[in-house]
Amino acid sequence: MSDRVFNVLFLCTGNSARSIMAEAILNEIGAGKFRAYSAGSQPKAEVHPETIKLLQSLGHDTLALRSKSWDEFGVAGALEIDFVFTVCDNAAGEACPVWPNQPMTAHWGVPDPAATQGSQAEIALAFKDVYRMLRQRIAAFAALPIVAIDCLTLQSRLKDIGSMEGATVKAPEIN
Repeated sequence: MSDRVFNVLFLCTGNSARSIMAEAILNEIGAGKFRAYSAGSQPKAEVHPETIKLLQSLGHDTLALRSKSWDEFGVAGALEIDFVFTVCDNAAGEACPVWPNQPMTAHWGVPDPAATQGSQAEIALAFKDVYRMLRQRIAAFAALPIVAIDCLTLQSRLKDIGSMEGATVKAPEIN
């Protein structure tokens, strides 16, 4: 078994809800095997308050979570990323930076809870549903025997994870 820690970047346009949740989930589930980060093509000024509220209620550490640009990860000398997953269809369709290290990529689109209209209870439920979908995908990813399978099989499994329950419209592959 490898002691290598894999760096994973979750992308979304605003980096205020889905990608932030994914970062928190993988840092919990994959501790010791993965280190998760998140970013957005057009990051919001802050993490959505409902995201923070939900993550805190579930025991996640939220102190280091912040909305940030994907440019931080696409420049020379940036942290080497092993996997990049888009969690929103808009980010998947955008021209991404050229990632150093040529990470494996997949699209894991889920609905945007921040776009939910309705009562506070309906909004909270939308965030909980997206959290559940992301946690299911991330648990499947974390369970993969990454160092024991070939690249083509791994890429196929990453795509399959993106097709799990709740998947949004499939977007073009990211570069």
